[in-house]
Order: sequence, then C-alpha cells, then structure tokens
Amino acid sequence: MPKLKTKSGAKKRFRFTASGKVKAGVAGKRHRLISHNAKYIRQNRGTAVMSDADATKIKSYMPYA
Repeated sequence: MPKLKTKSGAKKRFRFTASGKVKAGVAGKRHRLISHNAKYIRQNRGTAVMSDADATKIKSYMPYA
C-alpha cells in the first residue's frame, strides 16, 4: 500500500492534544478588528478545541497525526 499524503493546509492550521482532540486558532482575528468590541477580541485569543464533527473531518486530512 502506498503512503497517504497529509493535506498541506491542515498541517499548518491544526494541532492535536495528547488525548487526540484537535486544536485550532480562532477565526476573525486578522483584520477589521476596529469593528469588533474588546470582549470579542479578548474571548477569541489563543486556540480553541474543535467540535467532534469537525475533528473527524480534520483527522481524515492528517492520517498519521
């Protein structure tokens, strides 16, 4: 069997926790921040754990992670 390739975009955007959950950066933090209030910016700081439905899709993109 040939090796499976990892999606290049996925390996740049997602990391896995020790228990196998998927972490990702929160969207909406790049530009147009002046139109968002301070609470929005503060709560979207750092990374977030993806939902189970999204995690199964992401794990198919990264077969060896």
